[in-house]
Amino acid sequence: MFLGCHLSISKGFENIAQTAIKINANTFQFFTRNPRGGRARSVDLSDIKKMNSLLEKNNFGPIVAHAPYTLNPCSQETKNRDFASLVLQEDLILLENIPNCFYNFHPGSHVGNGKEVGIQRTSDLLNDVITSSQKTQILIETMSGQGSEIGSSFEEIAQIIEKTHSHEKIGVCLDTCHVFAAGYDIIHHLDNVLTDFDKIIGLTRLKAIHLNDSLKPFGSHKDRHARIGAGEIGLFPILNIIKHPLLKNLPFILETPNDSDGYFTEINLLKEKN
Repeated sequence: MFLGCHLSISKGFENIAQTAIKINANTFQFFTRNPRGGRARSVDLSDIKKMNSLLEKNNFGPIVAHAPYTLNPCSQETKNRDFASLVLQEDLILLENIPNCFYNFHPGSHVGNGKEVGIQRTSDLLNDVITSSQKTQILIETMSGQGSEIGSSFEEIAQIIEKTHSHEKIGVCLDTCHVFAAGYDIIHHLDNVLTDFDKIIGLTRLKAIHLNDSLKPFGSHKDRHARIGAGEIGLFPILNIIKHPLLKNLPFILETPNDSDGYFTEINLLKEKN
């Protein structure tokens, strides 16, 4: 099982790998830049090489890079879409230096223009930034449906993928809090949810899991993460997810409200119960 958490690269790439090892993780996620801003940090390629070496020596699974929250690929403002395009292009260039790394992003909010317009704009952006030579696979994250978000239904994600020319470059990251809030019953009907995912999107596109409990109830369309076992989903349904034969080999990334010590506790709890 590949289990880890979201960690900061503020002290460098080698440091983040060392931190992951210390907390008993064998995967992790990091923001490519300030999650609430747009400026990319300067990167030392030798630092990345040191991280890559540590990950290989310690048998890490795939890791995940996360685009900043400020991106809105389907904004009605051209300047915002241009900014999203620039960030994605810059990040994808950086990530070519990190093997076995996915690039996760939120598909955006249509801000009153309607879901069809939002879906088209997000797929247009993907068509603009994806290159035939890139090795990094882009993951569309499942969303809760808060406000005017697109991507809260499997159908909407499938439409984005269908409208994107380079299908092989696109995958999906399933967030347990988000799909629960969006109305997918992963507590009582996990098999049915996965069957629907397979029929609509295809399980071969599912590349990573954001493993979070939910502060808000089922179908709330509210994106509020909780620590494992401290929310409306609960510990045992989350254990069922990480043990499921169709999911158990994916990287599981905790985005729970924790520091490193808290993540260490959650990782060990889940490994002990698995």
